[in-house]
Amino acid sequence: MTYTEASMDGLRQVGDELADATVATLFQRGEVGKFNALMRYVSTAGAPLPDGLPDVARDYLEATSVPPAWVDWGEMEKARLFFIDNNVHISTALSFAAMPACYVVPHVAKLLSSTHSLEYPSKRMAETGQFTVHLMQPDAFEAGSRFIPAAQKVRLLHASIRHHLARENRWDITSLGTPICQEDMIGGQMFFSLLVLDSLHRLGIHMSVEGAEAYFYAWRVVGAMLGVDQDAVPKSLEEARQFLDLYMVRHMGPSEEGAHLTRQLIDLYEEVVPGTFFDPIVSALIRHLIGDSCSDWLEVPRTAWDTVVKTVPHLLGVLETIEDRSPLGAWALDRLGHLTTVLELSSLTRGRVMHYAIPEDMKKDFGVSDAVPRARRWTPPAVAITAWPPTR
Repeated sequence: MTYTEASMDGLRQVGDELADATVATLFQRGEVGKFNALMRYVSTAGAPLPDGLPDVARDYLEATSVPPAWVDWGEMEKARLFFIDNNVHISTALSFAAMPACYVVPHVAKLLSSTHSLEYPSKRMAETGQFTVHLMQPDAFEAGSRFIPAAQKVRLLHASIRHHLARENRWDITSLGTPICQEDMIGGQMFFSLLVLDSLHRLGIHMSVEGAEAYFYAWRVVGAMLGVDQDAVPKSLEEARQFLDLYMVRHMGPSEEGAHLTRQLIDLYEEVVPGTFFDPIVSALIRHLIGDSCSDWLEVPRTAWDTVVKTVPHLLGVLETIEDRSPLGAWALDRLGHLTTVLELSSLTRGRVMHYAIPEDMKKDFGVSDAVPRARRWTPPAVAITAWPPTR
């Protein structure tokens, strides 16, 4: 598929018809509070829907309770194994590349600033981490899993944000397009898939072609569950590169909101890192993964660690060698990666389970080893646009 300015402009005008209609009806009938109260305790797939659930919500939940018919379960298992093998690296890429990339798109940063409590910035990272962990469980799409209910609720949350911003005239649709439009939803999917793979490559992580493609495929499934238009979404990593390059050239740049959100993210992870000596590595990792131009736009501080962090790929290369040559070493490193991810998620959630709900109003002050020979190592698709980054 070829993406053009015109096709991207068309995606800016479209939201999610099913979820938008469901949320609009719930608000029209005054049933949002009832829905949230009943759904708070529905967190696993296959659980009986509670009595008293509004009919429109029941219809939505039944319609979205199963994954797309086209899912290749063999690919999903490859993705799960890829995640197990690289979970700590993926968490690093999500935290220090994918999230800052969201902030470097001014209208996305503006939306995030207007819809998230500034008193609990870790909520964004905790929800993303928890969502990814749910996705990569062996039973993610079976009865008892937590992923499908989370996806259903996130989709309604996005629709509620569109509803509020449009109703309260807090979003300039003429210049900014529909909030959380199809272009931005696909852009987010690219951040959490292709950009994460790019970041792993930049860190020197060995990835097979099959593993990288499976991880990208898993996020295609996620996008479908979250209401992304499957006729418009990239189907391959090459198409993803074309979309992401054009999306960033169209939209990325500096903004006050982006710099503020980045400062929050840096402060948050400096609190998670023990002591203060290693605090600058947070900023250094962001600079290493998203580059100096984007980092300058986000006002990421320069530190003495900017040079030190460039040795990380060499260190990870040593660990990968140990993993490849020793089954015991591979087991130990996988367990260490799992425990690190759990500890990070526990720190971000502060021991809480993240619940997704439809906000009834917007507060004004809300500002696995794939065992493939290294000869088949995955490398990112070439850039689709040569003028990178654009000058503004």
